[in-house]
Amino acid sequence: MRKQRTTLTAHVYAFVLVVPFITAAVSAAAAPVPCCIEVVEKGSGWPVPLVQLRTTHSLVFVTDNAGVVAIDQPELLGREVFFHVEGHGYEVPADGFGIRGVRVTPQPGKTIRIEVTRTIIARRLGRLSGAGLFAESQKLGRELSAPESGVTGCDSVQTAVHRGRHFWLWGDTSLLEYPLGIFHSTGAITGLRPFRSLKPPLRIKFDYFTDGLPDKHNEPRLVASYAKIKPPLDEYEWGLCVWNDETARFEKLKTVWTESKLAPRPPPLPQGHAVIWKDEKGNDCVLFGNPFPTLRCPATYEAWRDPARWISIQPQRVVTSPEKKTIRPHTGSIAWNIWRGRWVTVFMQSFGKPSAFGELWYAEADTPLGPWGPAVKILSHNNYTFYNPRIHPDFTPAGSPTLLFEGTYTAQFADEPPPTPRYDYNQVLYRLDLKDERLVPARPSFQQGCE
Repeated sequence: MRKQRTTLTAHVYAFVLVVPFITAAVSAAAAPVPCCIEVVEKGSGWPVPLVQLRTTHSLVFVTDNAGVVAIDQPELLGREVFFHVEGHGYEVPADGFGIRGVRVTPQPGKTIRIEVTRTIIARRLGRLSGAGLFAESQKLGRELSAPESGVTGCDSVQTAVHRGRHFWLWGDTSLLEYPLGIFHSTGAITGLRPFRSLKPPLRIKFDYFTDGLPDKHNEPRLVASYAKIKPPLDEYEWGLCVWNDETARFEKLKTVWTESKLAPRPPPLPQGHAVIWKDEKGNDCVLFGNPFPTLRCPATYEAWRDPARWISIQPQRVVTSPEKKTIRPHTGSIAWNIWRGRWVTVFMQSFGKPSAFGELWYAEADTPLGPWGPAVKILSHNNYTFYNPRIHPDFTPAGSPTLLFEGTYTAQFADEPPPTPRYDYNQVLYRLDLKDERLVPARPSFQQGCE
């Protein structure tokens, strides 16, 4: 996976599109009224983003955050068309040849609804980052107020609550103007509850950083660790940085490790996702891990900045499924869940199937140190990667049975799939209903040992 980078600068992008005037006659002839195809989940009627409709001559349409595609290709309008339907956990029935698709007749101005069945436990809400979140809808005159930032792709996210707002911090960022984009971190701000509704279509407005720690004067601090990278993707320095509210930048605090013959590898560091935990003695400490904790320290700014107060933790290496299958977690996060009264995790499986890095699992534990499991698979991909899942416990009301998580959807590390237009290398949000009976095997009566 791509690495987090060292510095952060707030970026604001403004674009002016100049369109030449065209005569009404030519415009009318060149622009047929699109046909709207809405893809919805069978039963709930919820719109389903990230469903691909592919014609027999390889035109590909991908539903936007409203579950919509706009069809205006002249050869498709007014005639019966077969669309292959592919949806990473959403599907239509297969025919006698094993082909999954639908036949419809797109007509200008007409709306066609396609129902898909959800085969995964998690429910896809939509894309959080990138361009054209409602591009297909806008071709139909809908969602015209949806803003565009100029950002086309973002790597994995860290979030933190700081001074009454939510800070978002991503890794490498793709832009429209050049392939290399931003190879330092990109950040944004939202309100504490960034979503008006947890039902799609998903809308979010970023004001385009990880967890804040109070210092001895009880002032909150937004802090992070950073890495410096040399080609191809080798770390040569790790350090700590602190957010400056006045300059709106992370500023370097200290270097913790520099590559050398005596220290060829970094020591345990406060990296990954951070959670606050009251330990066995009743002391507040902060745990860092990805997914399971690998380091702890007292939950103060002074302790975080002092490596002498860091304590390494040996994380749980494997989790088993109810069928006693061994699963090796790769990336993920943990959170305390009030509704379950337990710690929960969403993690990506290392070398899973059908996608090596696209299979996600859910598990529970009595403490953040484990033991974790049994684990239930909640999300699967067909030859695509979905890594670094991040749970968002703050985005739902206290005691809610709904768990939100996002992850990086990318063609990288898969078997050379064609990148999904607009969605590739971006963050996609899912919701998990903890009342779902398919999650029962993850509950205490199924406890098991761990390595």
